[in-house]
Amino acid sequence: MLYDPAAFETLTDEPWDAARVRDGIAAIVADADAAFDPGALWPAHEWDGYNAPLPLKNLYVGAAGVIWALDDLRRRGLAETTLDLPAAAIRALERWRAEPDYIAGEVLPEPPESGLLTGETGILLVACRLGHPLEDDLRDRIRANLANEAEDLMWGTPGTLVAAVAMGWDDLARESADALASRRDADGLWTQRLWDTSFRGIGTVHGLAGNVRALLQVDDPRNDVLRAESAAALTRAATREDGLANWSGEGKLQWCAGAPGVVSAARDYLDEELLLAGAELVWRAGPPGTEKGHGICHGTSGNGFALLAAFERTQDELWLARARRFAVHALGQAARLPGRYSLFTGGAGTALFAAACLDADARYPVLERRWD
Repeated sequence: MLYDPAAFETLTDEPWDAARVRDGIAAIVADADAAFDPGALWPAHEWDGYNAPLPLKNLYVGAAGVIWALDDLRRRGLAETTLDLPAAAIRALERWRAEPDYIAGEVLPEPPESGLLTGETGILLVACRLGHPLEDDLRDRIRANLANEAEDLMWGTPGTLVAAVAMGWDDLARESADALASRRDADGLWTQRLWDTSFRGIGTVHGLAGNVRALLQVDDPRNDVLRAESAAALTRAATREDGLANWSGEGKLQWCAGAPGVVSAARDYLDEELLLAGAELVWRAGPPGTEKGHGICHGTSGNGFALLAAFERTQDELWLARARRFAVHALGQAARLPGRYSLFTGGAGTALFAAACLDADARYPVLERRWD
């Protein structure tokens, strides 16, 4: 079985209405403003804060991610926050330096401080974007991560490569890309060394699709070969059934593991028939249910980015309409579920997916946005 149908719910029949979508984005921003505390930042969802010191500060499920989203939405004219975002960013950094929000007992890759999504790098990136003169600190974190064995977007060199690209630092971006490319296995995959074990991943957060997406943001003559070899590796790794496709041995169907992330990240080089087979699976499955929620990591919004990817590749308006249906559903989930204040699992990411549907923009938040 390609996925577990019980984990999904019936898609809303509410039509797309751009004005109502903008209202939904504004409601998420207003809720985030109301929930913010200058000292304690944002409350953490039980899953996000599991065994971690609170408040959460990181880019993945902490304050830095919410701040980035609020600033991005403000810059795009979609919602006005009442918060002092530069002050909030520096507060998140201060609290992280006093007590990093690592999960207790987790075996961390070295150096853990350099992780984009879970370390100091992501917080510094947000602070720099908001005008704080912390570029030297950020450069040090990126450079220290060149040999990180995690080989993933969360902790490893792929994530800090994204940070270098975001800052427009071509020297560090190329140095990071060279280091990452040099450790690629002969079959096009990487060996991730995480949590006191090793594995060879396919997906976005911990695998080939995410690593290649990071590498392709650096202009390099080897990129054509990288695309071709990665497309071949993803073709070999696909599980197909009745014209549909997935890339998760455990039957997961979410951006961080499975077809949604592969289709999103590999949308410009994956075999088109295979890409559409993955996107069609996402559509037929429908939106993830309450357990996974509406966020961009393993929820409705993340899966919706695969539908935007299919639109970008084919320019078929059917896929844009489908993505927008997912956005309407995700906003509905955000309105009815308790507030969740994080970029990857909460309302902030959902607001960014809705904004992407307004603009018909398939680029995934943070990981594909140059912060100029």
